[in-house]
Amino acid sequence: MNTQPTRSQPSTTDLAPTDIPFSGLTPDVVLDALDSVSLRGDGRLIQLNSYENRVFQVFLEDGAVVVAKFYRPGRWTDAQILEEHAFGLELAAREIPVVAPLVLTATFDFGESVSLNESSPGLNTLGTFKTAHGDWRFAVTPRCSGQAPELDNDDTLRRIGRFMGRLHAVGKQKPFLHRRSLSVDTVGAAARDWLMAHDSVPIEMASTWLGTVNLVLTAAQQAFDEAAPTAAIRLHGDCHPGNVLWSHSGPHFVDLDDAVQGPAVQDLWMLLSGDAAAMSRQMGVVLSGYIDFMDFDIGELRLIEALRSLRMIHHSAWLAQRWNDPAFPIAFPWFGGVAYWQQQVIQLREQLDLMRA
Repeated sequence: MNTQPTRSQPSTTDLAPTDIPFSGLTPDVVLDALDSVSLRGDGRLIQLNSYENRVFQVFLEDGAVVVAKFYRPGRWTDAQILEEHAFGLELAAREIPVVAPLVLTATFDFGESVSLNESSPGLNTLGTFKTAHGDWRFAVTPRCSGQAPELDNDDTLRRIGRFMGRLHAVGKQKPFLHRRSLSVDTVGAAARDWLMAHDSVPIEMASTWLGTVNLVLTAAQQAFDEAAPTAAIRLHGDCHPGNVLWSHSGPHFVDLDDAVQGPAVQDLWMLLSGDAAAMSRQMGVVLSGYIDFMDFDIGELRLIEALRSLRMIHHSAWLAQRWNDPAFPIAFPWFGGVAYWQQQVIQLREQLDLMRA
C-alpha cells in the first residue's frame, strides 16, 4: 500500500516548527498554564489519547488530579468553545453525568500571560496562556475514571438510553447559536469540497471518488428530506463508545468537543454494531430507556445510514486537514494512498446501496 502523503499533504519533515500544531506545547508550558489559573501541579503529568486536541492528566500539589485539554489552534472560535462549556455546565447542573469544565481563577503571578473567558456570567472556563511560541487555549475538568461499557448487555444499553434521553431533554430547551449544525452540506459537502480543492485525492482516483461521493450526498439529502421535519436539538455529537465511561454508578459522558445541533438519532446510532438485525434490536433496547425522558421521532431511524455516510466522508477530510500534525502520519500510516481511496469508494458504494434499499 502506498502510504506516502498525497500532493496536498506535506511531509512533516518539510514543515517549520511554527507550522506544526502543538509544537510549542511542552510539559513546562502545560504546568505553567495550570499554575496561572491556581492549579499548581506537582510535576507529574500523563498525556492521554487524543488526536484532535492535546489532553493531559495532571497531578496537583493538593492531591487532586485534573484533566487539562489544550484546543487545536484554529479549529473552534472562542464563542463555539464557550458554548460547549455552557452546555456541559447546564447538563451537570441537572445532575446529568457529563464531565463539565472547572471554573478557573487567574493568579497575579502570570499577569497578562493568562486571560479567561466566561461561558456563563461569572463562570470563567476557557483560559488562554500566552507564550513566545503561541497562545494556548485550554480548559480543565475533574478526572473521572471508568471503563468501556458492555454494549452487548441489554441493561447497559437501556441505561445509556435513559441518560441520553435526559441529555436530549435538556438539549431541546434552547438552540446553539455558535456551534455547527449537522447537515449534508455542513458535514459531507464541505468535506468533499475541501478535499477536491486541496488535491487530496490521488489524480487516478479523483473522478471515481468524486462521482461516488456526489451520489452518496444526493441519497443522504433524500433521506433527510424524507425524514423531515426533524427537530434539531443540542447534541453530544460524537457519542461513540469511547466517549462513554462506565462506573459503579452507571454511564457518564465525556468530551463535548463535537457538540452540534442536529437530529437526536446522531447520538444513538454510533452505539450500535453488528448486522442490520442486530442493530435494529439494539436500537429498540436503547430507545426503551430513552423514551422514559424524551420523545423520539421514529422517522429519524431512516437517517442512520445517511449519517454514517457523512461521517465517513468527513473522516477523510479530517485526516487530510491534520496531516501536518506529526501524530497523524504515525497513527494513520494507511491514509492517503490509492488503496485507501479505492477502499473508500467500495465502502461508500455499499452505503449507497443501504440508503437506496
